[in-house]
Amino acid sequence: MILDLDKAEFLTAPSLRGLPHGFFTRRGGVSTGRFASLNCSLSSADERESVMENRARAMRALGRTPGSLSGVHQVHGAAVVVTDEPIPAGEGPRADAIVTNQPRVTLGVITADCGPVLFADLRAGVVGACHAGWRGALGGVLEATIEAMEGLGAKREGMVAALGPCIRQQSYEVGSNLREALLASDPEGERFLAPGRRMGHWQFDMAGLILARLRAAGVAAEALPNDTLVDEARFFSHRRRTLEGGGPIGHQLSAIALPA
Repeated sequence: MILDLDKAEFLTAPSLRGLPHGFFTRRGGVSTGRFASLNCSLSSADERESVMENRARAMRALGRTPGSLSGVHQVHGAAVVVTDEPIPAGEGPRADAIVTNQPRVTLGVITADCGPVLFADLRAGVVGACHAGWRGALGGVLEATIEAMEGLGAKREGMVAALGPCIRQQSYEVGSNLREALLASDPEGERFLAPGRRMGHWQFDMAGLILARLRAAGVAAEALPNDTLVDEARFFSHRRRTLEGGGPIGHQLSAIALPA
């Protein structure tokens, strides 16, 4: 964990030790107001210059060049992009995951409650980054990322996956629409639901769902324990913004690359 607040702050995963990677918090950037301070979303209403500086700070914190950061236009789907060249900022295609086998590329996804999942098969020299909300997870984005990595020579038995900070079950109250979608996709999906605080509502374990699907696909997986809704000082949260009545919101970045 990096705690120097003059720099972009990030968390790391034990399973990805030895790889340039980080689950960035909202600390250590230049954005102000509701975007304070390390907002890395180019689709937000934040000033583009601030976002670009934030993204550059994040890359420098990982020892990467700012121009190497490559992302996609996230749509809560299951499409995956395979790239062997850096993608210019803001020009990523519509998808929710990205994979590469090229050390000159840094892969990134942004989140504000959804699950950022970083993948690696170091022996094969393949990495991936995935944005997995409940829609994407149920739609197969995790499995699609694994398959795209296999297309570059990775092996499931050699892969590891780390789930970063996301909204946790105690914070994630859902209604019948999500429950119905979950049970339609997974007959055993009830195991990811606990009684809600209100009638007709449930507490949803999105992190548990993501980990279960990764492990069912044959990939070793771990999760960081951080709850994005609870820790306002360190994480942006879409649910928190909704509970507060709306307004602008920033997003934190999660990124991974192969060693140069």
